[in-house]
Amino acid sequence: MSDDKVLSGVRVLEVAAWTFVPSAGAVLAEWGAEVIKVEPRNGGDPQRGLVTMGIVDEGGGSVNYMIEIPNRGKKSIGVDLSTPGGQEVVRELAKNCDVFLTSYLPERRKKFGIDVEDIRAVNPSIVYVRGSGHGPKGPDADKPGYDGVSYWARGGIATVLTEGADELVRSRPAFGDLLGGMTIAGGIAGALYKKATTGKGSIVDVSLLGLAAWNLSPDVAVSQIHGGSAIPKFGHADAPNPLVGTYRTSDGRYVQLMMLQLDKFYAEAMRVIGLPELVDDPRFADPASRFANRVELIALLDGAFAKHTLAEWRSTLAPLSGAWGIVQTPGELCQDPAVTANGYVAHTETVNGVPFSLPTNPVQFDEQSVVPTGAPEHGQHTEEVLMNAGIDWDTIEEYKKSGAIL
Repeated sequence: MSDDKVLSGVRVLEVAAWTFVPSAGAVLAEWGAEVIKVEPRNGGDPQRGLVTMGIVDEGGGSVNYMIEIPNRGKKSIGVDLSTPGGQEVVRELAKNCDVFLTSYLPERRKKFGIDVEDIRAVNPSIVYVRGSGHGPKGPDADKPGYDGVSYWARGGIATVLTEGADELVRSRPAFGDLLGGMTIAGGIAGALYKKATTGKGSIVDVSLLGLAAWNLSPDVAVSQIHGGSAIPKFGHADAPNPLVGTYRTSDGRYVQLMMLQLDKFYAEAMRVIGLPELVDDPRFADPASRFANRVELIALLDGAFAKHTLAEWRSTLAPLSGAWGIVQTPGELCQDPAVTANGYVAHTETVNGVPFSLPTNPVQFDEQSVVPTGAPEHGQHTEEVLMNAGIDWDTIEEYKKSGAIL
């Protein structure tokens, strides 16, 4: 690990599974921290099993991307936390860690001896971090939470993204989880600053439900104002600003216009789009008339965009000073010149040497892009991590014999 990264020297002990909380560990690893992932001795992180269940396509038998995404750059140890030896191992490792990161619910944390008081007993100043579905308080503090339930459904995301549709939009894999991981990582960075300046460790909590509320701040705020009146709803055909919306091209693709200052960009946009006659058209001569006749204006823009292909519009719109973009596919995103120039999608490989592409976390320090290392195999670093923690070989052998570690 490069010694000039912002979290170089920070050690994180992660007892977490799936994507939400582990993705925070992946971000910390890309920022330079040493992240030790504690996986169940038998089977490891249950997300490893999604391939055998057929939920994740392994890409020709080579890349389990739902393990790679939240676990790049970590060390893995296999531990049975139901055994006294396994609990001893975790507490021993926690002595020399700056951060303890977990997704386990209160009942399991107490059962496995990894709750706040257990870890603070061996390391009083550690930053203790909990990611949950519904927060540390209230009736659902011990209720399982996942992206699709706590964030997408209960958090209101599905409702606001599906307004006007015949059926609910399906959630994308790990959509809220990955946003949540970045949020947890930011909270940890703040807690580490406090620890560095005061010597005191914090308890950090992030929930998927709280994240959803934050994401929907405008909707939530408006829902509580003036008797709960909703944010005004318009369709494409009657949008209040014709220069904010998507327009379909002749080859069935879409261009997104995002010029919030309609009056500032109106004349320029009409000329670039190929409708210069509309600049002085009395129907659209001033802000009031443009709003009153917006349905006609949008229909004219629809007709103009429908005459040319996406490729042609890329060239035609290039001189436009207002904001616009192409509605791209994930595959096109990888080839986007801004993405490639900034290294937002890195070309890396698994620990077995299989090449693939993986987005990096979006935070860059000192203009340096990240090339992530692959996710570890289950228990790949058990002996190495324990020996580095000062546990002698004979003790490690005893832990193995007792089934405490892999």
